[in-house]
Amino acid sequence: MLKESGGNCICEIRKWENYLEWKQKYWQQLLSTCGHYFSVPPTATILDAGCGPAGIFMAFPNNQVTAIDPLLDAYETDLPHFKKENYPHTKFIQSSLEDFTTENKFDLIFCINAINHVQDIQKSFDKLVSYAESGAYIVVTIDAHTHTIFKKIFRFIPGDILHPHQFDVNEYQNMLLQRGCTIEGTELLKHTFCLIIIW
Repeated sequence: MLKESGGNCICEIRKWENYLEWKQKYWQQLLSTCGHYFSVPPTATILDAGCGPAGIFMAFPNNQVTAIDPLLDAYETDLPHFKKENYPHTKFIQSSLEDFTTENKFDLIFCINAINHVQDIQKSFDKLVSYAESGAYIVVTIDAHTHTIFKKIFRFIPGDILHPHQFDVNEYQNMLLQRGCTIEGTELLKHTFCLIIIW
């Protein structure tokens, strides 16, 4: 195959290898930030909610991880770099956050740049909190408005179909506080806010 397609196939493989290397570094940087608040023992059970094809599940080869996403089958079919069997430590479940059900509770829950993609944000926050063990940490990263004018414009004239929820970071925090969570910290990672929450 490599010979038949010349250098194109090799370039494609290298592109995905570089992407996965970049994602691993990204996750390590995020976990370094989270390390100011908590550590992750190998016994911790982890939920990666809205995992995408290269989620934070990649960073936990020694933990029991459940990763959910409504597009998992499409990722495996259409993306050459995503194969479930490459991550034997992870149980993959194709589901939206709103429809996900499990009897398990988790010590650590990540919802990385996914909460503002869901259809029902209130139900989604309810789900995240309901699956947290007592004392669990929930890490939510979000693109949140820092200027009220833009928030109002996008609410009035929906122009971002992939991000149906237009809130600022205080509004996101209040949604979690209303559910009995404690905000341990808020970090600004470039243009994305990272909320460190304890349940």
